[in-house]
Amino acid sequence: MTDVSSNTSVDTTPHPLYQTLVGVGAIVVGAVMAVGAAAIPADAGYGGVGPNALPWFVAVVLIVCGAWLVWESRTGGFRQMEPPSGAPRADWISAAWVAGAVIANAALITTIGFVLACTLCFVLAVRGLRRAEGKGHGGVRQFLIDAVTGLLIAAPVFWLFNKLLALNLPALTAGGWL
Repeated sequence: MTDVSSNTSVDTTPHPLYQTLVGVGAIVVGAVMAVGAAAIPADAGYGGVGPNALPWFVAVVLIVCGAWLVWESRTGGFRQMEPPSGAPRADWISAAWVAGAVIANAALITTIGFVLACTLCFVLAVRGLRRAEGKGHGGVRQFLIDAVTGLLIAAPVFWLFNKLLALNLPALTAGGWL
């Protein structure tokens, strides 16, 4: 007896409606950014470029890309698209770890400082990514390795911005090193 499941292939190409919705979403985000860019004063700054130049650029690129996505989806979809990799379903718990990492960073950066907030963000995000790969959390040893790695990434970035570029990131101490 042959195994029927091995002879069947699952079509994983997204439905054209979903592809169209992604394009429309990009157009909407671009339009919202354009409205926001229009509210920024256009006074030319250094080099003749005003503070609204980058938001306008991003808005136009989003609208153009969104229109292109809509056109692609309406003319047959993404014909040269490779099959998607990874799990067939989203891992919402892993995504929650990563989203929680970003939210914790934003919520705590002014309270505990840039270095500690970014270290925590790294630890939580890595835990979510590790979970998405099907690996365990690794225990206390892995937590310590992640914390030290996050600290070794965040501290030089903090120093670079504060000392070299003279852009003040939030610090935990009055001396401004953490």
